[in-house]
Amino acid sequence: MTIYFSGTGNTRHCAIRLAELLGESVHELSADELRDPASSVADTDSGRVIWAFPTYSWGMPPVVADYMANAGLSDKARQATHYMLTTCGDDMGYTDRQWRRILSKRGLTTAGAYAVTMPNTYTLMKGFDVDSPELAQAKVAASAERMALIAKAILEGGADMPIRGSFPRIKSSVIYPWFKRFAMSPKPFHTNAGCTACGLCSRVCPMGNISPGADGTPEWGEDCALCLRCYHSCPRRAICYGKATDGKGQWLLK
Repeated sequence: MTIYFSGTGNTRHCAIRLAELLGESVHELSADELRDPASSVADTDSGRVIWAFPTYSWGMPPVVADYMANAGLSDKARQATHYMLTTCGDDMGYTDRQWRRILSKRGLTTAGAYAVTMPNTYTLMKGFDVDSPELAQAKVAASAERMALIAKAILEGGADMPIRGSFPRIKSSVIYPWFKRFAMSPKPFHTNAGCTACGLCSRVCPMGNISPGADGTPEWGEDCALCLRCYHSCPRRAICYGKATDGKGQWLLK
């Protein structure tokens, strides 16, 4: 079983491809599961659980980490071998160490940890933007070979396949905690004059965190995963995050 969380489709694409190569089923974490993990049960229909998620500032998405730490586990999931698959725009730092710590505390058996470079999607700070269309498509095309190698490693008990990048300890031990504490607020989200109150952002939000305000335009609650699916899905580019997204691009892999 591949259990995944995906914002803009990068992780979904890789999770589904890996499941096809391994003959596994897939399960996308729902809003209910992510908002109340203790009331859900993670299960598997095989001897494996593959946890798939995007890298957030060289660490795990907090909603995924919370789910893994607190969700119920079926007997099969407790007895299974657990693997990690993360997608990253450039590198993952020590995301795998965080993943292993969470599962180790639950007494679960972990095996390989793997990373795949996919198109950049983070646009909420100065200097961060999506890749050019050419680079984005090249990354998606290259992911096919990478996924085949990961599937082979899982089947044959191969070594981890991380993409550490430079200064991984600083990125995962210093920048990631700062990012979680100070850079994940949904409060800067708002809409510009291009918003037509179509409701698409509310429908696609994986957390069920966006609702219509008095005038029909979206309002963000406190249960935001900061996945940016709303921003990248808006056909009128009407969703903004303060001024940080002004002039920035969009990326959505369907």
